[in-house]
Amino acid sequence: MGKHNKQFTGKKKTNNDRRRHRDDKFDVDKCNRDFGSCQINSDEESPSYAPENFPCPLGMWDLEHCDPKKCSGRKLGRLGYVKTLRLQQRFSGLILSPMGVKCVSPQDREIVGEHGVAVIDCSWARLEDTPFSRMRGGHPRLLPYLVATNPINYGKPCTLSCVEAYAAAFYITGYKELGEILLKKFKWGHTFYEVNEELLEKYAKCKDSADVVAAQKEYLEQLEVEHNKPKQDLTDIDMDLEHCNPNRRVGELPPSDSSDDSEEEEDDDEEEKERGEKNEKEEEEEEESEEQHSAEECNKRDSACGGTDKGESPQSKPHKGTSTSPT
Repeated sequence: MGKHNKQFTGKKKTNNDRRRHRDDKFDVDKCNRDFGSCQINSDEESPSYAPENFPCPLGMWDLEHCDPKKCSGRKLGRLGYVKTLRLQQRFSGLILSPMGVKCVSPQDREIVGEHGVAVIDCSWARLEDTPFSRMRGGHPRLLPYLVATNPINYGKPCTLSCVEAYAAAFYITGYKELGEILLKKFKWGHTFYEVNEELLEKYAKCKDSADVVAAQKEYLEQLEVEHNKPKQDLTDIDMDLEHCNPNRRVGELPPSDSSDDSEEEEDDDEEEKERGEKNEKEEEEEEESEEQHSAEECNKRDSACGGTDKGESPQSKPHKGTSTSPT
């Protein structure tokens, strides 16, 4: 019995030594440090792409209205860029919220640079159920008119995802590069700046929130004018016109290079002229050959008939079978 207990104790001690050796071999802190260095070195352009080097804090109140697999805010949280905030938790930076009374403008640059940006991750269909009053902060802001390019709301105005909201705020406040860092984490991210480049440039050149609202109003008026323009009725066709194409407006012919066309026409004329001269020469040669051939045939016929003297007529020749004698 004692021997059995001694053997059991020795086996347990051996297992403890192996566990200690395994813990020393796989140091958790060391693995985390190595993983962080791999993230920094794996980026293509700059180490600033790593979450720990991002220059300003990003926050998000997650109300769990969205599909976690499709939520851009949660993906940024998993990557380490965004910190999830609790209800009643205060955020000292810029808060993108429908409860804001002012638009984001270049005037908010210092706030964004020092305290960062926060968004509210909720469903656009459940805004009435969202407790905006429990999300506290001193700088609530609205985003101006922009078009969403995310796969869920592509082409819809003012229905931006979390990453699009971050990128828009960074662009308007003069931190376009930070927005590009976040958008590059999504395959479709580059399209947001491409589609809204004209509007974002206008907003970024404004001085304050009032100028941003004025620029938004001017752009929306232009859209309304273009929308109300009379459109051409493709069924109204003038049949008196020759070669009328109802699918193309008058004057919308494809551009042509006149110089190239003229050169091609000249080349065609020269080729036709050369072909005509060649054909004439061939016809003359054929005529000469025909004349020679006919002359040769005539000579052959004359030689076959025995020929005739110049001063002798056919009647003066003697006929075969008769004889002549002197009288």
